[in-house]
Amino acid sequence: MSFGRNYQPAPSFPSLGGEFFDGVEAATFPRHAPRYQNQRAAASVGLAELSDSEWEQHFARLEPLPRNLSEPLALRYHGHQFQTYNPWLGDGRGFLHAQLLDDQGRLLDLGTKGSGTTPYSRGGDGRLTLKGAVRELLATEMLEALGVYTSKTFSVFETGEHLQRSDEPSPTRAGIMVRLSHSHIRFGSFQRHAFSRRDDLLQQLLEFSHDNYLPGLDLHGHDDLAGAFLDEVVARSAHLVATWMMAGFVHGVLNTDNMNITGESFDYGPWRFLPTLDPAFTAAYFDFGGLYAYGKQADAVQWNLYRLADALLPISSEASLRRGLDSYETALAAATRRQFLARMGLQCRDEGADGALLEAALLLLRDSQMPFERIFFDWHGGLRRKEQALAGKAAEWYAGDAFTDFAERLGGFEPSEQGALDHAYFQDEAPCTMIIEEMEATWEPIAKDDHWAALDRKLADIRRMGEALALQPRPR
Repeated sequence: MSFGRNYQPAPSFPSLGGEFFDGVEAATFPRHAPRYQNQRAAASVGLAELSDSEWEQHFARLEPLPRNLSEPLALRYHGHQFQTYNPWLGDGRGFLHAQLLDDQGRLLDLGTKGSGTTPYSRGGDGRLTLKGAVRELLATEMLEALGVYTSKTFSVFETGEHLQRSDEPSPTRAGIMVRLSHSHIRFGSFQRHAFSRRDDLLQQLLEFSHDNYLPGLDLHGHDDLAGAFLDEVVARSAHLVATWMMAGFVHGVLNTDNMNITGESFDYGPWRFLPTLDPAFTAAYFDFGGLYAYGKQADAVQWNLYRLADALLPISSEASLRRGLDSYETALAAATRRQFLARMGLQCRDEGADGALLEAALLLLRDSQMPFERIFFDWHGGLRRKEQALAGKAAEWYAGDAFTDFAERLGGFEPSEQGALDHAYFQDEAPCTMIIEEMEATWEPIAKDDHWAALDRKLADIRRMGEALALQPRPR
């Protein structure tokens, strides 16, 4: 077998016991057509040297990796879906496939999507459309390039099956996807055991999460582990929201079962990127009330954090949990300022100046209705590209009092990297973007003629942008 020296299997989840998962069997598929391999992610966990046949064996046939989980595990959890509690959730079309240490010593999970039915499929077929896999691939690549701490699309195979779906022209092609994530422990994982009044299992899951995913918790000022744990989850969640907002990203389905304790963004269904700044912009066609609109994401995540605190209360106290909850808005504001300046390629100055520049930029985006990504492209590193920005097609957006105020404030900032603008990306006429029309245009030649070149080009463009921006996605 072609496993690298840094392949470090770490099958930790079974130690929790059978109250936390169900052993399941992977589906079998009539075809295994390779469509995507994330060699960069594979290298980080010692799997880049696998042969084509070995890759198929483990990520299409879903045979266990050596010295790893002996069987797939469908994880158990509950959750609030659009703020209504649902006790019938769990991994319904995916499972935990393997656990490994990466080259930084973090415990990471390989999980599947579209791998067949489980006890939690709720009448579904347990499958994933190929378009759904491509959509998630594009989302994760774009978000990583824009500095969001996200799961990584690890592998995609087409399976030869055809599926009936109400939201896609059907029959539609099917795929099996594997993602690499920093834990699959959700807020809803804790909610499940709180709902069942199993304080012993809550404490066990808390200690497991601490030991395996958040070992550096600051216990100072807390009477118990739960309070320190919530502090950390709040800080990571605030950072996550800030990165979404500064990427112009709308997750679409911010249920508590889609929130991860490590502050990692994952599980991409009806996502969108903003065409222009619009707080009411929604991603999910079924979000009729706009609960998870772009401008409401911060509130939605805060609401979810309160539900996590509710779940932890049986093994903690309100006083211990309150500190973390009360820190959310301050942490979010600070993280948003930091992420805005990182996106702009600027050094931080002080809270007042940083915040004023952010407000001026948002006002300019709102008043001009320029494409959201444009301001970060044209003014990256400060005013050094002013002549280029004003000479191009974007000049019409840069007029009036809002721009004057923005430019005056921008003049007081220094670039974070002096040589950043030397990258050829900044000589392009327009930034790399991923609005819905571009996603559909990338999928269309696949659906129509089985041509994958447009997807390959888009992924190359996204990674080129990521190299130019040089953002480092991290929890906080």
